[in-house]
Amino acid sequence: MKLKKDIIKSLATSSKDVGSTAVQIGLLSEKINRLSEHFKNFKKDKHSARGLTKSVNQRKRLLSYLSKNDPEKYNEILKKLNLRK
Repeated sequence: MKLKKDIIKSLATSSKDVGSTAVQIGLLSEKINRLSEHFKNFKKDKHSARGLTKSVNQRKRLLSYLSKNDPEKYNEILKKLNLRK
């Protein structure tokens, strides 16, 4: 819970911002990292693999949206979250 609040605080545009595109991308990135660690121990967990795939695709769609509508914020998010593109 503490990690989620830290992510929201670092990516929010205002004090009451909890659902902007940047925040959603940050939260999805954390979820993806957590699931990737999970798969190092549990390789046959197919149900979580589906969740990982859905999260990756959702983040991809949000990044695409952000790149079209706010390229500056897009580049900032890529640098903050160490995403390659």
